Amino acid sequence: MGEHSADVAPKGKAAPRRTSIGGRRNPASASAILEAAEAILSETGLAGFSIEAVARRAGAGKPTIYRWWPNRSALLMDVYARQKETVLRVDTGTLEGDLVELLTRLFAFWRDTPAGATFRSIIAEAQSDPASLAALQSFLADRRAYVGEVVARGIARGDLPPKADLPSLVELIFGFAWMRLLTGDIAAPDADHVPDALPARVRLLLRGAAATA
Repeated sequence: MGEHSADVAPKGKAAPRRTSIGGRRNPASASAILEAAEAILSETGLAGFSIEAVARRAGAGKPTIYRWWPNRSALLMDVYARQKETVLRVDTGTLEGDLVELLTRLFAFWRDTPAGATFRSIIAEAQSDPASLAALQSFLADRRAYVGEVVARGIARGDLPPKADLPSLVELIFGFAWMRLLTGDIAAPDADHVPDALPARVRLLLRGAAATA
């Protein structure tokens, strides 16, 4: 297998060793490492996830992985971002509809894939590890920007007054979502005795944003 192959080894087997090209990421090798990391997470969960296991699965040297991802959390963050790429792309025609759809997809993503446990682990490690915190903050800056675009689009449509406090609304949306994740309150809608609970909470947030504009 050549240096530029992105194939991942079959389950339980190590791939042939890849040649390092130094500090600059080789896209094919980086993709193979991320694919290996994602496969391990899917098969074993966080309990079986380690840099050693990823290196063996991807056929990469541990020094190469540590050069590109300084710790386990940084690698987990990139795997999480890769999985989440299409989750938040919504446009229902209304801001309320967009936020309800966004949160519904997000909770399902956290609940039905290893992503929820992965992201909880990243948040936990960020409390005591500066490198993990930096990776989390970088990721959140991008996600906040996207949710801010969703809210700005709603303001442009007239769903909220032009002077609505966009940064505060985005922060409240994130706070609501994270509270649900960290307390395990991300059950499917039909498991909730109040089917309209999520739309009602989104409506309350938007009414508050409109009233304080």
